[in-house]
Amino acid sequence: MSTILKETRLIMNQYHIKANKSLGQNFLIREEVIEAMIDSSQIKKEDLVIEIGPGLGTLTKNLLKKAGKVICIELDKNMINILENRFSNEDNFEILNQDVLKVDLKNLIETKKNTGEIKDVKIVANLPYYITTPIIMKLLEEELPLQSITVMIQKEVADRLIAIPGEKETGSITYSVYYYAEAQDIVEVPKESFIPEPEVTSKVIKLTIRKEPPVNIKQKDTMFHIIKCAFMQRRKTLLNALVNTKVFSSKQEGIKILEQLDLDTNIRPEKLKLEDYANIAKLTHK
Repeated sequence: MSTILKETRLIMNQYHIKANKSLGQNFLIREEVIEAMIDSSQIKKEDLVIEIGPGLGTLTKNLLKKAGKVICIELDKNMINILENRFSNEDNFEILNQDVLKVDLKNLIETKKNTGEIKDVKIVANLPYYITTPIIMKLLEEELPLQSITVMIQKEVADRLIAIPGEKETGSITYSVYYYAEAQDIVEVPKESFIPEPEVTSKVIKLTIRKEPPVNIKQKDTMFHIIKCAFMQRRKTLLNALVNTKVFSSKQEGIKILEQLDLDTNIRPEKLKLEDYANIAKLTHK
């Protein structure tokens, strides 16, 4: 029996804890996965690490050894008591009992960076699978001063996030991630790496925030609106999807724009590069 498994069972017994299914709790018990997350994050002593959903603190324990400051954001009050008992004596530990989707992360980060003790900010977390996408999009769209995001999430979602636009796994979120970050596949995590076992395989990915986006476009909001519209009717051709969602005022206008951009009028939404959507946005932006 691994050290982490023993420790996890001990804590669960001590506090009479069961995983909360409604909060998507599954406790990681595979040491090599923890090591992979820590190593790929490249944490330094001048780093602030924000951990979302720390649970029993298995990952937290290792983050505290590496980072200058670790802020845990945990919604479950039962876990707050455990985390405070485990780590309150650590000078670099802080915890917030809040919903991460409601936290003003920009202000939180600015406040910590203004102390002069923090240089870079990194997200490292085993994310609750039921709200993975909203969390990732919050972290990216708020354009926080982050260096990287290293997270464990459901494999199916991870594959869409790290795909290159135009590849098989491409979804609308693929373009958003690609715009804001360079994605890296770290390690696949089998079901038996958790207690209780989830129903799905997991994967650790790393998103390194870009200093400059891969496309230069003033109509960013228009571009992402078009991408969203295109994938709302994914089984249709791009032309039909954008006509049906009023991006193109008519089929004739759509054909004219696609031909102008040397795009096949029968092309599917997932086959376009980010630059293609940027060019459509420039031509349709009113």
